[in-house]
Amino acid sequence: MGEVSMETVAYAKIILHAAKYPHCAVNGVLLADGSKTRSGSKNQDLDIVDTIPLFHHSHNLSPMAEIALTQIEAAAQADNRIIAGYYAASENFRENTVEKCPGQRIAEKIVEYFPSAIFVVVDNKKVVQNMDSPAIKLHKYSEGKWKPKDSDKVVFQSPYVLETVSHLLQSSVQRDLVDFDNYLDDLSQDWTNLGIEKLIASINASNCTDDCTKDKAFR
Repeated sequence: MGEVSMETVAYAKIILHAAKYPHCAVNGVLLADGSKTRSGSKNQDLDIVDTIPLFHHSHNLSPMAEIALTQIEAAAQADNRIIAGYYAASENFRENTVEKCPGQRIAEKIVEYFPSAIFVVVDNKKVVQNMDSPAIKLHKYSEGKWKPKDSDKVVFQSPYVLETVSHLLQSSVQRDLVDFDNYLDDLSQDWTNLGIEKLIASINASNCTDDCTKDKAFR
């Protein structure tokens, strides 16, 4: 398995989705930078640039899932991105294994088309109790199973990822997150969550400004 890098917005949406529905299982897909990937390779590096929350009710490979994946794939291609993985969180607070996660058929469908796909499992305990370390576990498909990989294979693109996500949770931004269940109930809602992306970009810009100010102060 190659190295996996993850943008702040990608990690944030995963955690916000799990935090919005702590009483439900949730799932979604990972989008990678298409310019840095090769469709047939099994162990390439991945740059996960975004995640799209799917469901908190309809987890299986159903007509609703097919509609969602078709729309996501079309939008991803327009931005030179590809569906490169799957994430999920169990409804049971204490469960953080692939076997207890919903929608495994969706994950297997993704890996059929993209052999380097990863499966990200949310560690529910860390989401609630400890945001000082990543609340996700990586898995790679091998010999017909999703097998765990070292968490240190994940490289965050920003040093402020955990701090940013903690701030979003404290500000209850998870309430504003839209998944496809929400979208299918109300088509006016934005399943791309552009508003949250803009908020994260603003926080990142503020962090960069603070760093520049500190650098000047020490010169």
